[in-house]
Amino acid sequence: MSMKIGLDIMGGDFAPENCLAGAVDALDTLPADVRIVLIGDTEKAKAYLNSKQIPESKFDFVHAPDVIEMGEHPTKALAQKPNSSISIGYKLLKENEIQSFASAGNTGAMLVGAMFSVKAVPGVIRPCITSILPKENGGFGIVLDVGTNADCKPDVLYQFAILGSIFAKEVYKINNPKVGLLNIGEEPEKGNLVAQATHALMKDSKDFNFIGNVEGIEVFEDKADVIVCEGFTGNVLLKTAEAFYSIIKRRNRSDEYFDKFNYELYGGTPILGINSNVMIAHGKSTPLAFKNMLILSRDIVEANLNEKIKTVFQ
Repeated sequence: MSMKIGLDIMGGDFAPENCLAGAVDALDTLPADVRIVLIGDTEKAKAYLNSKQIPESKFDFVHAPDVIEMGEHPTKALAQKPNSSISIGYKLLKENEIQSFASAGNTGAMLVGAMFSVKAVPGVIRPCITSILPKENGGFGIVLDVGTNADCKPDVLYQFAILGSIFAKEVYKINNPKVGLLNIGEEPEKGNLVAQATHALMKDSKDFNFIGNVEGIEVFEDKADVIVCEGFTGNVLLKTAEAFYSIIKRRNRSDEYFDKFNYELYGGTPILGINSNVMIAHGKSTPLAFKNMLILSRDIVEANLNEKIKTVFQ
């Protein structure tokens, strides 16, 4: 049976051009039994493909005339725009017409859409999103959450450790990933009340390989493979790393290690802890980012990630 990956071609600051260019570039890497379904303004999509001499038969099309704009209120927009690319994408995902749905559009609408349509895995308190942390030794780890849950209680952070471990193991093939809790010192009594209580919960866990607290200075070292924090801290960490990458580029410096901080290489992040495969990406995503998001979508469907998460939480 062929795999179908849905792509919202109306999402992002440079839609539909960047979305479509990325989808075309992904054709060379994805196997023939993976079909990309272009969700959005079909006329614009076909006009683009024709202008590049790409046969329309390479893609499937689902017309969605409306767009949820970046500034719109997620819940209201989903209710008022049932014919938007995000609403229709989720309808297709829920009905298993596509096995994965990817967008660089309104992140709030993507998150709310996931919770309303395919819903959270039973037992998961709060789904979350991740980001790659390149390590200086050549490997990489992940950090979660990076923005969906600004405030978290200890039991939620404990679940992030489980979700991150499954993701690191099944998709990135990191065996027995080391889990660290982001904190302001390595002693168990360090940090705010949430960090202290979370450490106490995690320290004897049999659900993952907990190695203790990780300080900011250690996040790019090999101390941990999965770094857990609430979305507020994770987002600040991620944006700071992105800022350093931008500054290095602006100053015309090139370095093999720092080049790995280019978000385009990773494409996007799955929403972990929901009953399907959903990828969200930067609004400013380039064609390369869209291409890599589609490749990661294929890897996540193949890894059967959400089924493995369901099994753990049953």
